[in-house]
Amino acid sequence: MRTTAVLLLLLSGCASAPALEVATSPPPTTAAAIGEPLPGFLNGYLVPDRLPDSAALMPPPPAAGSAAQAADDAGIDAALKASPARFEEARQDADLSFPAVTASFTRILGITIDPEAQPHTAALFRRAMTDAGLSTYGAKQRYNRTRPFVARSLASCTPEEEEFLRTDGSYPSGHAAVGWMLGLLFVELAPDRQDALLKRGFDFGESRVICRVHWPSDVAAGRVMASAAFARLQADPVFRAQRDLARQEIAAARAARSGAAGSRSR
Repeated sequence: MRTTAVLLLLLSGCASAPALEVATSPPPTTAAAIGEPLPGFLNGYLVPDRLPDSAALMPPPPAAGSAAQAADDAGIDAALKASPARFEEARQDADLSFPAVTASFTRILGITIDPEAQPHTAALFRRAMTDAGLSTYGAKQRYNRTRPFVARSLASCTPEEEEFLRTDGSYPSGHAAVGWMLGLLFVELAPDRQDALLKRGFDFGESRVICRVHWPSDVAAGRVMASAAFARLQADPVFRAQRDLARQEIAAARAARSGAAGSRSR
């Protein structure tokens, strides 16, 4: 079973909210210390009243018959022409389990994330992606927008999730928020690969249109909410401490890879 529906259940409020944390040195890295409201998913850094509220920040989604809705329809038409390889990539991007969700980013850096070897990096991504997803749910629940595969009787790239997605609001896209959050976080850890990492975060969101489960405007709104959550995280001392330790872990992993590559070339 893929994990998207499980995360969406978490985001829609089935899990209890995390308690306000106090910065410790070093920050916690284990599920027992952080809190795992559902198996495989960690509590975010931000308690609910510190999350950006998409219902307050985002305008309503495009109305039927509007120019904006026509643009969304055109976006779905273009997505239907995606190559089989791009459709498969979109299907893979639907998987929010860790570390699968970060694999397309770590390939850019030529490393992998091992929760044992890089515990702070793993915790950073797992917690921040929860914050990104949660930030979309105010507007999701307010507007309950119908997804394109339902509105246009299309097949999605994850048919096993369609029953759940039929009743889950399309706007903003939680997946796009997660993908953009990951891109922003990776740039914090490896700024020399900024363009490639942000492009991957952007394409992660576009995958939801190719999967026919989100309209383009859903994806754009998801990126806005991820940026808002990312900005809010900058004031969180636990996040900042964990980010700094993650930088060290990623730098060490990349240095080890470069050293191993140099040894092979001699």
